[in-house]
Amino acid sequence: MIGLISATAAGAVARDRLAAAWPDRTRVYEGPVGDAVRTAFAECERLVCFLATGAVVRLVAPLLGDKTSDPGVVCVDEGGRFAVSLVGGHGGGANQLAYEVGELLGAEPVVTTATDAAGIPGLDTLGFPVEGDVAAVSRALLDGEPVSLEAESAWPLPPLPVSASASAGGGSHVIRVTDRAVAPAVGEVVLRPPSLVAGVGASRGASAEEVLELVADALRDAGLAAGSLAELATVDAKAGEPGLVEAARRLGVPLVTYTAGELAAVEVPNPSAAPLAAVGTPSVAEAAALARGGELLVPKRKSVRADGRPAMATCAVVRRPARGRLAVVGLGPGARDLLTPRARDELRRAAVLVGLDQYVDQIRDLLRPGTLVLESGLGAEEERARTAVREARAGRAVALIGSGDAGVYAMASPALAEASDDIDVVGVPGVTAALAAGAILGAPLGHDHVSISLSDLHTPWEIIERRVRAAAEADLVVTFYNPRSRGRDWQLPKALAILAGHREPTTPVGVVRNASRPDESSRLTSLAALDPATVDMMTVVTVGNTATRSIAGRMVTPRGYRWQTSKEDAE
Repeated sequence: MIGLISATAAGAVARDRLAAAWPDRTRVYEGPVGDAVRTAFAECERLVCFLATGAVVRLVAPLLGDKTSDPGVVCVDEGGRFAVSLVGGHGGGANQLAYEVGELLGAEPVVTTATDAAGIPGLDTLGFPVEGDVAAVSRALLDGEPVSLEAESAWPLPPLPVSASASAGGGSHVIRVTDRAVAPAVGEVVLRPPSLVAGVGASRGASAEEVLELVADALRDAGLAAGSLAELATVDAKAGEPGLVEAARRLGVPLVTYTAGELAAVEVPNPSAAPLAAVGTPSVAEAAALARGGELLVPKRKSVRADGRPAMATCAVVRRPARGRLAVVGLGPGARDLLTPRARDELRRAAVLVGLDQYVDQIRDLLRPGTLVLESGLGAEEERARTAVREARAGRAVALIGSGDAGVYAMASPALAEASDDIDVVGVPGVTAALAAGAILGAPLGHDHVSISLSDLHTPWEIIERRVRAAAEADLVVTFYNPRSRGRDWQLPKALAILAGHREPTTPVGVVRNASRPDESSRLTSLAALDPATVDMMTVVTVGNTATRSIAGRMVTPRGYRWQTSKEDAE
């Protein structure tokens, strides 16, 4: 929860804008400012104070305890010009909150954390539990000192400026990625990857304490770190078992369940007749832990009760294989303000960026220092897809970029055709060329519409022509992608002729070139008047249906609302 505190009428206006935008995330604290800040500090994960920074410093200073648990605090000035991350930039989430508040209120986010200012990811922001000398290692990264990265398995990380010589063992500072219960040495940070799964079986009525003690003992005896525990897993018949549900809650991990049939199909070293009779599978703990593969580190063991009564819980621990991450990112039509916040985040998260050279140039300034950029020219789409998947399979965080939406005539399709279930794939939508062009033209896509690429490089013309005829007969608004190039100049006239057989010569046609880019141009013409020679590969052509009209110089396809029909009839 985000606590909102203000002291003046102007501050209350901005405060209420946040409250209205985030009704489920925020709580307004009224009353004397000092009391409001103290109460919110105790009750909320983050605070936004519409007060002077000096005043907030004095109010929160006596309340500060531990940077790992204190709430993040953001200050917004009376004029709403700046959103200042004051306390808890990383651990408290104030840095990210400052950006979010700034975007919503139109304020400039002010973040002074050294790693953020230098474009280096904070070691405590990587999504992994972190132990050790974070300050010293971060300072070494900032100062360009040798820092080695020692990862026992390849988990996807953002780019870190580690040096080749240090990685060979020459650095005095170390970033270690391990699930083993090793204590960080001086000048060392240990990141705990989410690599361990504890399979748990439980009799009815097993207590959370018994389950927690069993899991803790299993990890300790195997020399494994509790911070790397990613989930508890069990059979679906135990999904609501109170002891298991509470144990997962206290551990801060999900309780994942599988059907008895799924577990029965998993080969385990210690099957038993007892769970077979009880829930229909010869193994719960080992099978649930191994259900998604991995290395069995702790075979099934039973809990030991202090009262000497029979055990009510079993546990097994598996190390699951590391998984790389591939984000397929749509960059939008070209304008920076049409690049989505999610796309920006993925670009900053990527250690490897794969893309067409001209698209890489559009966003190169958004990448973190040290990002490996693998760029190529036109015609190498399939090779880029293979490269991105190969890099992800090596355990890296990869972003594969494309213009518009990556799933529309772009890179998502070839990438997903190459990928299998051994990597995580995330799709990041973008504003398509058709949508950008439509917004420029007016509202041409107000009713049913279709996009068709006229390029026969990957699709035979016979199929393209059949699709154009179907769209013409169905009276759909049609947006043509890849309409014409120097070596392919007859397809657009042919497609327009097909549409002309079903639509009036006066049917509006919108032509937009380089939508949203500095050299954007657009015009509204008609089906009969459009000269295909004025169109190229940077152009999107939108042909209206039989209801599309030109109204005040804008292309409009009516939605067909009854009230609009009644109004037109009355006129």
